[in-house]
Amino acid sequence: MNQGAFSGDDGRAPDTPDGQARVDAVFRNGTITAFGVTVSFSLGFIAQWAASPGVWHAYDTPPIVVMFVGSVLQIRALALLLPVEGLIKTTYDKATRSYMLGLVLTGVGVFSAIGADVVPTLLN
Repeated sequence: MNQGAFSGDDGRAPDTPDGQARVDAVFRNGTITAFGVTVSFSLGFIAQWAASPGVWHAYDTPPIVVMFVGSVLQIRALALLLPVEGLIKTTYDKATRSYMLGLVLTGVGVFSAIGADVVPTLLN
């Protein structure tokens, strides 16, 4: 019987001593791995962009700010899951929301940066 993210005989998350639902540790560990991989890609993209030769323009500022905020939210999500409290479902859910918002912001930043570089090239 597949119990998904929860552990317990009836498929529900076992409660903590104070009655809070918990996420199965194996499920959380997989989430930590996925979050960590995408955080490393996000930071790697920012580092590569910052280290690239060339002139920065004013239109580069909004995308990098959005990517930076997105990366910070992804790191926050990872930091929420790393301690034992990351097994508590409310903490896990908060981390997942933070991660998804960070991932979307980082994606918006990346695509707007690409667009900001491509549009002037197409107009010339």
